[in-house]
Amino acid sequence: LSGCLPAELSQLWQLKNLTIEANEHLVGPIPTEIGTLLNLMSLRMGKNSLSGSIPSELRNLQKLRVLALDGNRLSGPIPPELCEL
Repeated sequence: LSGCLPAELSQLWQLKNLTIEANEHLVGPIPTEIGTLLNLMSLRMGKNSLSGSIPSELRNLQKLRVLALDGNRLSGPIPPELCEL
């Protein structure tokens, strides 16, 4: 994969696990639309070249048990809402 993550990922509403790791050609922000994937239990997007902030919309992922965003170019604080998951 190369370029930005498409917002159309939000159409995969039954998705439970999303792993896109170790891809330096994956750039841009984490789409806020990922926060609509309410069945998501695992989100692993480490070791890419993602940038920007962690979307606060991830607070909607009440079933989320694994969140791995290490090794990117993310900036800003971790949204406090994520600490409540």
